[in-house]
Amino acid sequence: MRNFLFLIFLSILLTACNDKPEAKTAVDKIFINATVYTVDAEFSKAQAFAIRGDKFVAVGLTDSIQAKYQATETIDLQGKIVYPGFIDAHCHFFRFGASLQNVDLVGSKSFDEVVQRVQEFQAQKPSDFIYGRGWDQNDWEDKAFPNKRKLDSLFPDTPVVLQRIDGHALLVNQKALDLAKIDNTTITEGGEIVKENNELTGVLVDNPMDLITPIMPQMTREQATAALQDAQEYCFNYGLTTVNDAGLDKETIFLIDSLQKAGALDMRMYAMISNTPADVDYFLKHGILKTDKLNVRSVKVYGDGALGSRGAALREPYSDRAGHYGAMVTPVDSIYSLAQKLAPSAFQMNTHAIGDSANTVILKAYAEALKDQSDRRWKIEHAQVISPEDFNYFDENILPSVQPTHATSDMYWAKDRLGERRMKGAYAYKKLLDEAGIIALGTDFPVEQVNPFYTFYAAVARKDLMQYPEGGFQMKDALSREETLRGMTIWAAFSNFEEAEKGSIEPGKFADFIVMDADLMTIPEDEIPDLKVNQTWLGGKQVK
Repeated sequence: MRNFLFLIFLSILLTACNDKPEAKTAVDKIFINATVYTVDAEFSKAQAFAIRGDKFVAVGLTDSIQAKYQATETIDLQGKIVYPGFIDAHCHFFRFGASLQNVDLVGSKSFDEVVQRVQEFQAQKPSDFIYGRGWDQNDWEDKAFPNKRKLDSLFPDTPVVLQRIDGHALLVNQKALDLAKIDNTTITEGGEIVKENNELTGVLVDNPMDLITPIMPQMTREQATAALQDAQEYCFNYGLTTVNDAGLDKETIFLIDSLQKAGALDMRMYAMISNTPADVDYFLKHGILKTDKLNVRSVKVYGDGALGSRGAALREPYSDRAGHYGAMVTPVDSIYSLAQKLAPSAFQMNTHAIGDSANTVILKAYAEALKDQSDRRWKIEHAQVISPEDFNYFDENILPSVQPTHATSDMYWAKDRLGERRMKGAYAYKKLLDEAGIIALGTDFPVEQVNPFYTFYAAVARKDLMQYPEGGFQMKDALSREETLRGMTIWAAFSNFEEAEKGSIEPGKFADFIVMDADLMTIPEDEIPDLKVNQTWLGGKQVK
């Protein structure tokens, strides 16, 4: 009898234990009641997610997340929209920050306005060396390259260096030319020292710009730090949590690493090493530099110049300049030898290629170097004008990294440069996606504006900010909204070999995400450029 009673008691005890609620898992934060675009393989949506430390630990429905997890802080997003943090797959982050300390010439409508801005800046912040960037003669009524004469008269004793918006041309005054020892006898390859009536105009296109570099004042460590921090604040406001900086020297890369480790710089960065022999050899010897916030595993190479300054290398002459083909900035044999040098390593080769001739050279060099390899993810940066027979080079080894706003900035004059036939393979983002399976999207800021919603709008609607042209520009080349969001998140991460740690909202990945009021995926198309980011989170920490 005693044993029977004991068994009844034990049964009651076990039943009570089984009815006890299961203990919840402790996390730092839970976000609930949102529309979450996870951008996972199924492009699924969720309502809530949990974060521990700097990573997502669970994603799902609000009820299920709250049932399983106990958080120090629960944040009710009240129906707001959540996306993975945006990744800019090609920009000049450090250069942009530095430009904020100099004369801003972006949007100037005439050369007279350029000169006026220089005068005003010099009056406010007097300097013994004047530097500015952002002019674009294609935006002026007179679309010819400017001439230095007015700068010579206003600043006879102060060197003036004004960079074109694409970074592929300079306008300098006579003082700068004298300091750089550039005159009528100077000869360079891979660009042009522009002359009129055998007199220097002060315009230098592509490689001759390097002659100016030695006379430029060097930034102090404090100035460089301020440039990086200024750029970071600007980018966080737009929801960028990773930026691919297309070309940095070793010293700047080490500065970034030290600032990140000291907690003075939060932005995650994929840094491309500028193609200088000493820096390339250093990293090939020491290997990939990878932390949670910095990834150094690629070399940035310049194939040719830009279309706007007629420096892009074309297979046939420019339609609006007889006998002019543009030029390769890096010689063809150097492209091939560098590809062979990098192929045995783990480093990517990421090459600027605008014109169809440059793209042909780079694609063939890549294909030859990688013929016995797979999943190398070398990138064609810009991939702007492609010959019909060259599209099939894109695959798992060779990926396109493009900037959709280039199409809507260039569409007014690109046909003049290229003609009808070549335009069919220009800014052909959908065709590139079909061939490669992914496409990484960026802005190339400060060449274009930082705003990623302009990127999204240009990719989907193929219009400028004035909603021109009606019906869109070459709409066969447009991307869908899903493709565009993937290009700005998970595909950009994939192109960096970082798809396992970022680019989507999934357990185990960094808690990098943005919060918005409006739904980027459903809002009327022409409202996309006006969208704002409410919150930006990086590694579970709010940075905007």
